[in-house]
Amino acid sequence: METILFLAHPEADGSLAKSALEALAATKQLADSLGAPFSAGLIGENPGPAADVIATSGAVKYYTVTGPGFSQARYVSDAAAAEAVCRASAATIVIAPSTSRWNRVLPGVAHRLGGRADTHVTGIASQDGKPELSRWFYRQRMEGVFSRATRPWVLALEGGIATAWQGAPGTAATEPISVSLPEPRTRVTGFESPASDQQTIRPDAELLFVTGAGWTKKQPDGQVKVAEAGTIILDFLNLSRSSLGSTKSLVDLGGEGQEVLPFLSHMNQVGQTGSTPRHAKGLSTCCHGEEPHTVGWRFIGERRAISLDANCGWSRGKADILYVADAFAVMSKVNELLAK
Repeated sequence: METILFLAHPEADGSLAKSALEALAATKQLADSLGAPFSAGLIGENPGPAADVIATSGAVKYYTVTGPGFSQARYVSDAAAAEAVCRASAATIVIAPSTSRWNRVLPGVAHRLGGRADTHVTGIASQDGKPELSRWFYRQRMEGVFSRATRPWVLALEGGIATAWQGAPGTAATEPISVSLPEPRTRVTGFESPASDQQTIRPDAELLFVTGAGWTKKQPDGQVKVAEAGTIILDFLNLSRSSLGSTKSLVDLGGEGQEVLPFLSHMNQVGQTGSTPRHAKGLSTCCHGEEPHTVGWRFIGERRAISLDANCGWSRGKADILYVADAFAVMSKVNELLAK
């Protein structure tokens, strides 16, 4: 019989992020389908409150690794703590959210345990009493479904593939695990982050707003209006609290000596060489909807586009709704309505 372990890092306030609760829901579904028990492992400075939050999830045990050395992301401490929890639980399948912190650590943990790791998992289920996972290959053009016989099997689940677990809090009986750490060679002195009105990437936003190279091209009056385009885009982001994406062409225009939107970086890039975000809705503007870009839209729920070209790629079955209009005029009017 399989033994399943759910791993998570609590937030500073003792809560669990949405991605962690989604991974917990997927863990519980897999355990129920296999008829196997599952445990929870929480690593942080004070993971007790997080254990109480998921006390009614059905986990048979709650392992905790506690201490100030585990509050910040650091490979040596995260890997040691995860390894200790995995060995204590004797888990054959380990599931964690696919965050930057876990993706960096889990392959090394699997190697220490003599197992295998798979990251960016987009689906997990059971078939004939055996667990199977799915993920995308070849720059997310092909989806593969496979299983492994090697144990332990360590999995990092992408966000948005399961509904976040919801349940009443309780009182969890935690089992503390002691982990000895060497003297750290690095230390966290603080955080520097942009102001909320300067943050353009919002993974939890309902809407993904994607800009195309058309914003920086000559407009019908023959003029380039990059400054005006930047104002319109930022005003919409601030009013709608949406997340900003961009095509590769727009991000790379700076290398061609053209004027670009100053707030865009490769972090905003969506497509086969960028990210594949998951939002309930998506709106693309001034973009032709070519495959390298739309491949990044596979997990967007409702897709809409604005383009002056009625024969663009978006109109060929890639957008649910296509507005044949000037994005400058449309988005200016939308901002006006939102401001009211």
